[in-house]
Amino acid sequence: MISLARALSFNGLANAFHVGAINGGRHVAPLFAGDTVFAWSQVIERLDLPGRTDVGALRLRLVATKNQPCADFPDRLDKDYDPAVILDLDYWVVMPR
Repeated sequence: MISLARALSFNGLANAFHVGAINGGRHVAPLFAGDTVFAWSQVIERLDLPGRTDVGALRLRLVATKNQPCADFPDRLDKDYDPAVILDLDYWVVMPR
């Protein structure tokens, strides 16, 4: 599911050529055959890599849902998640400048 959600969230992130680190994540709910997966990403942080002028890093948050489009950015509801959320992932990618 992580690979599927990451592939769906490439709107504007197609140049991310390397996953630099996975900070943490949570499989919030199960995904079953016949479910439709949607995803959205949020840029949390930007980082210059020391000694590199050709690439930089972005810290991203990836949220995936099942059977609910992400136009309204479904997320946490107080302590719990929206019932449609199936994945919440925090990771770094390396991107060319």
